[in-house]
Amino acid sequence: MKFIVTFVYLLFCAVAAHGQVENTSEQVVVSISPNETVVHTDAKGVLHVTVAREDVLEFHARGFVQYGDFGASGDGKTDDIDAIAAAHAFANQQDLPVKADEEATYHIGGKERTAVIQTDTDFGTAEFIIDDRDVQNHAASVFVVASSLQPMELTGISSLEKNQEKIDVELPGPSLVTASNSHVRRYIRFGPNLNDGVAQTDIFVVDGDGNVDEGTPIIWDFDQITEISALPMDETTLHITGGRFTTIANQADTQGSPYYSRNIDIRRSNVVVDGLEHRVTGEGEHGAPYRGFISIRDAANVTVQNVVLTGRKTYRAIGSAGVPVARGSYDISVNRALNVSFVNCSQTNDINDPRYWGIMASNYSKNIVYDNCSLSRFDAHMGVANATIRNSTLGYMGINAIGSGVLTVENSTIYGPYLVNLRSDYGSTWQGEVIIRDTVFVPARERYSFIQQKFFPVVSPSLIYGYNNGNHDFGYTAHMPERITIESLHIDDSNRSEGYQGPVIFADLNPEMTDESFHEEFPYVRTKTVILKDVTTASGKPLRVSDNQFMFKDVQIETD
Repeated sequence: MKFIVTFVYLLFCAVAAHGQVENTSEQVVVSISPNETVVHTDAKGVLHVTVAREDVLEFHARGFVQYGDFGASGDGKTDDIDAIAAAHAFANQQDLPVKADEEATYHIGGKERTAVIQTDTDFGTAEFIIDDRDVQNHAASVFVVASSLQPMELTGISSLEKNQEKIDVELPGPSLVTASNSHVRRYIRFGPNLNDGVAQTDIFVVDGDGNVDEGTPIIWDFDQITEISALPMDETTLHITGGRFTTIANQADTQGSPYYSRNIDIRRSNVVVDGLEHRVTGEGEHGAPYRGFISIRDAANVTVQNVVLTGRKTYRAIGSAGVPVARGSYDISVNRALNVSFVNCSQTNDINDPRYWGIMASNYSKNIVYDNCSLSRFDAHMGVANATIRNSTLGYMGINAIGSGVLTVENSTIYGPYLVNLRSDYGSTWQGEVIIRDTVFVPARERYSFIQQKFFPVVSPSLIYGYNNGNHDFGYTAHMPERITIESLHIDDSNRSEGYQGPVIFADLNPEMTDESFHEEFPYVRTKTVILKDVTTASGKPLRVSDNQFMFKDVQIETD
């Protein structure tokens, strides 16, 4: 009966099928016709999908649609993006799953067209070739996983407090709330990529009565709010499975070229991506960076599992401070997202090869997990609240993070010149606790400088690395972890140079601070307590506190 009602409605109506997307090029109009199924684009770029009545009946009887049903050739040469977008638009209207045609190879050229996914999608064994050598719009995603639910502006909320438990709002159900204060600047970057910071932003989950989920607490005080909205969360879980994707990399000029998206952009809560593979070919002497082939933003409860990704080649350009910098290019991007897990994920290239940039970046997120992953790095640029790396191996870029809450590393192997790098460009801040247990740290003998484009020897490998000279305003008070707990850690510092004195807990985070005369304009709050239990080294050298004994003279070291 439900199908009959839907069918009759569509028989007389042409409906614009689009989800929570921002670009007009993604508009699709779907209609029913007594004639054959036809897909075409009008002069304004709108995709028109006319579906034959008998095909509608057949698709419902079958229980899914395929790209070939809408004209995709799957021959690896013909551009199939319109047929792919058409299939998803119709499936979204009819609440039908989408399945790629078995063994097909879909070519996706540079045309500006995005396929909006709102139903379960099985890419199966099909291959997708995304050709970025001639792209109309670098910012347009190939796929957007979108909610049919629409965000709503909230009124009557003029301020928020850190750890506030409830906001005065009634909502239709659990929702993502995003708040910002454009009058306060946070994350004022330091170094070669210096900038003026960004507006204070927070994202958290509330229920229908406005109760804040204790797992996603409010982390800032908002004296005023310039914008606040709520995005309802889908109750059902959407599944995306399979697919073998290959990107033919762009050949843009590295200097000044904007970031490319050309990705799968997940903007819906409760999503599982399972079994996808992504490879990259055609990287040359220059190219624009990528935001992340799997991009997760404005979403909660997303799991990416059994996925194979690829580290992108590192290109260099002149940064905002007028010196050469590496342009970070990513295959994983997480922004304004909560409860995101990567499970059993790996990459195609060597996780210790510095020719390829670290595979992941994140901003404004909470509760990110790596579990059973082998990837070149974990990274949190503009803050993460709570992060966990377990049962994993991280390569030459290791763990890079700033943020708050608890950073946990357990049952993992970490490569690189340091175990945890508290990013110096954002003040080397972690306001909370670090827990390291049952882990092996394999410190590199050399550290590669992307600015100077050469290797430097690592004299004293450190567990906690960073830099903050106390003279830069980052838009917040910077903290070292208040408490660090290290249990069952083995440091494989074999084959070090002659004269090696052993590893340190803390790198020299401020070489200028050597006595009481040093003044910090913006004080850097130092660690109170370090707990050590069962820490061993391959060299037999003991773990020392730091080469800068004065800076860490008041840290309490507790051992069993």
